[in-house]
Amino acid sequence: MNAPTQLAHVTPEIKPRPAPPALIEALKSRFGAQFSEAMAVREQHGRDESAFTTVPPPAGVVFAENTTDVQDAIKLCAQHKVPVIPYGVGSSLEGHLLAVQGGISLDVSRMNQVLSVNAEDLTVTVQPGVTRKQLNDEIKSTGLFFPIDPGADASIGGMAATRASGTNAVRYGTMRENVLALEVVTAQGEAIRTGTRAKRAAPATT
Repeated sequence: MNAPTQLAHVTPEIKPRPAPPALIEALKSRFGAQFSEAMAVREQHGRDESAFTTVPPPAGVVFAENTTDVQDAIKLCAQHKVPVIPYGVGSSLEGHLLAVQGGISLDVSRMNQVLSVNAEDLTVTVQPGVTRKQLNDEIKSTGLFFPIDPGADASIGGMAATRASGTNAVRYGTMRENVLALEVVTAQGEAIRTGTRAKRAAPATT
């Protein structure tokens, strides 16, 4: 009998793409103090709680304070074909916020307002930088609570992006079952809305 063939699986090296100087200047001009190239800031945004520690940090960090900031940052990066990496609080375990191909980190932690609480229909409207614990502190006086607990004080935006779950998922579902509507900025910088506060009606049975 022939010996089994040995297959070697090699991960090719990915070298980050440098951000063009024209993009950096455009970001500085548009965002001023909301844009940082400081190494300490870049290193903070270039790692999470995953085991991946050798990826270089992003070329810069934009601290968005509203939807227009997000749109403008994405439009500028799209013009220069530079990746954009959303960043909430950096609590993820998957490594998806690492700048594996370079790029600009888009920090939404300053977008941390609970915009409305509608206890009568069991809904709240929040910005993406609101954290799980912050949300529960805001709504505890209503007798309600946000049930998704991934084991970290993650941002709601990050939890929606990763369909977070946790120990309460069997009873209350994951983020998929708890998000009714989203305002999303596309890769071209267009803001769109999906869904509404109204829950989808169950199909009629015969």
